[in-house]
Amino acid sequence: MTRRPLSLITGASSGIGAEFARQLAALGHDLVLTARRAERMEALAVELRAAHAVDITVLPFDLADPAAPQRLFEALEQRGLQVDWLINNAGYGVPGTFVANDWNTHADFLQVLMTAPTELAWRVLPGMRERGHGRIINVASLAGHVPGPAGHTLYAASKAYLIKFSQSLCLENQAAGVHVSALCPGFTWSEFHDVTGTRDKMDKLPGFMWLTAGEVVRQGIAAVERGDAVYIPGRVNRTIKRVVQLMPDRLAMWLSARESKRYRNTQV
Repeated sequence: MTRRPLSLITGASSGIGAEFARQLAALGHDLVLTARRAERMEALAVELRAAHAVDITVLPFDLADPAAPQRLFEALEQRGLQVDWLINNAGYGVPGTFVANDWNTHADFLQVLMTAPTELAWRVLPGMRERGHGRIINVASLAGHVPGPAGHTLYAASKAYLIKFSQSLCLENQAAGVHVSALCPGFTWSEFHDVTGTRDKMDKLPGFMWLTAGEVVRQGIAAVERGDAVYIPGRVNRTIKRVVQLMPDRLAMWLSARESKRYRNTQV
């Protein structure tokens, strides 16, 4: 009997990660969910097992721990689980300017947003290549395509890294049947802005700039299946990227500085 595809989703307790779990389960995927909040993942697992009769494994890990990616992979191996889809979704923002936060805060951020997804991709790729099929979605951001703002200093930089990383992996692995894609959403309805304390500012933005997590995920799944190395969901977001690319750098930076005050915490 052909086994069902298995998807590993990081940051699966809420938002885009939980929506990936819902949509992939609906497509018949077994799931491995990982995040810090075990209770939320267990509740989601109960929901999806009942709705789609798929197998779901919950493995709580804090990806800020440098040992977590290896320990997560070892837990998969102990259970005989082979990853067919990797969704590197875990992420958050650090409010304030660069020097307003201590180094450990930045180090944890870089571990979660850059090092952990890189290591997880490195660990699952050999098996995907050997089996001749695999999908990796690195959840980046429109922020990785536009000038970095003041405040939340490392966020845009980390997302730009994921975009370039995904492009290289796409080129290296497409002949082996493995598709890699950077999914670059803009403003998305989720808990992200509640956690960063910017909800009041974000609610002032016009509704046409927002997408639901469901729409972001639907387009992201279609993009990686097509083999798109980079995909920006939403016409407004794609237009923003094109316009910024055509601007002189000085003008783009000026606009970034002006607009970032509307939705970033830039306090020292």
